[in-house]
Amino acid sequence: MNSNWSRIFEIVNKPERLIIGLMSGTSMDGLDIALCLIKGHGVDTSVKVLNFKTVGYTAEFKAEIKSVFSKRDTDLQMVCLMNEKIGIVHAGMILEAIKSWGMNSLDIDVVASHGQTIFHAPKSLHGLSEYPNATLQIGDGDHIAVKTGIVTISDFRQKHIAAGGEGAPLAVYGDYLVFSKKGEDRVMLNIGGIANFTYLPGDHDAAKVFSTDVGPGNTLMDQFVQQNYEGLYFDENATIASSGVANGNLLKELMNAPFLSADFPKTTGPELFNLSYLENAMKNSGTSDLKKEDVVATLCSFTARVIADAIIACFGDKMPRVYMSGGGMHNPLLVKQLKLILPEAEFYTTDHLEINPDAKEAVLFALLANETLVGEPIDFGKRKGVPSVFMGKISLPA
Repeated sequence: MNSNWSRIFEIVNKPERLIIGLMSGTSMDGLDIALCLIKGHGVDTSVKVLNFKTVGYTAEFKAEIKSVFSKRDTDLQMVCLMNEKIGIVHAGMILEAIKSWGMNSLDIDVVASHGQTIFHAPKSLHGLSEYPNATLQIGDGDHIAVKTGIVTISDFRQKHIAAGGEGAPLAVYGDYLVFSKKGEDRVMLNIGGIANFTYLPGDHDAAKVFSTDVGPGNTLMDQFVQQNYEGLYFDENATIASSGVANGNLLKELMNAPFLSADFPKTTGPELFNLSYLENAMKNSGTSDLKKEDVVATLCSFTARVIADAIIACFGDKMPRVYMSGGGMHNPLLVKQLKLILPEAEFYTTDHLEINPDAKEAVLFALLANETLVGEPIDFGKRKGVPSVFMGKISLPA
């Protein structure tokens, strides 16, 4: 038997697997690397995060990614080059992380790589009836496998689209496996560049599990801060937003996007919620001369309102427990506003569930890889956006 397939056969038959999950989001601040020990599969899955770190990107590397990020018209050669370079850079970061943990590549069974999303184009955004849903993540898995010597599973979102989904959000799969609890309705709220949540019913009925993007999380705030405050990539501790005052006219105009009133589930990205969207809203609301700190304050209120409205629309007065993850949970003003708008909801982070909330997205892809290797299909019902499929392409080290 080919030695690579012998290795995979060995991994599949182990009682537990060491899987490194990787996540690089739309904030592009760095690569999240989570070393996970995973036992079982399906509803019998258990995961323990043994080590976690975020390796920051250099300013030059961020600029290279941004040169091809979320642009309808871009340099195709640069897209090709960055597909390779991101894979190579991520592989180097993995090797450094493994070394820092006192381990070597032979200790690791699998790398699960999300890659770097550079464009997300569901039908609801592109509006072209003759074309399917589409998304593109770069950072080639073969480069990671060859450079690290570790079997790599990557490009998870394509199978989701092929099976009828929109390629996002994928959190529903990992959330259901790890965070469901009998007798407790839960909302797993991730506030990344885009905010999304998964509903986990207390009766464990997979057909009731519900996951959707809701709108901008940090993306508009981050984009505005990066454009207007030299050397800053985000509004740390909401310092800027807290010094400003949200503008009601601008907030009302920002809330006018048809996406926000569209039925669930749905997906979106910076392709819609970007600086052009903000500039048009400011023009239409007569707020083009608004102070910068007031704009940031308004964008923070916009994110809070979008998330709260989605939760209210789904659950009404019967508020489930909300468990937060993602960069937005570190924004004290945003969290305060959510609690004010949703006074009946109980807010926690996934620390309460023994998963580092900063690591949660990376852990998700480790879980997806584990299911691809050893899982059985989970029936999420005949509902749009949640196909019952295994995801990811396997890259061999040699």
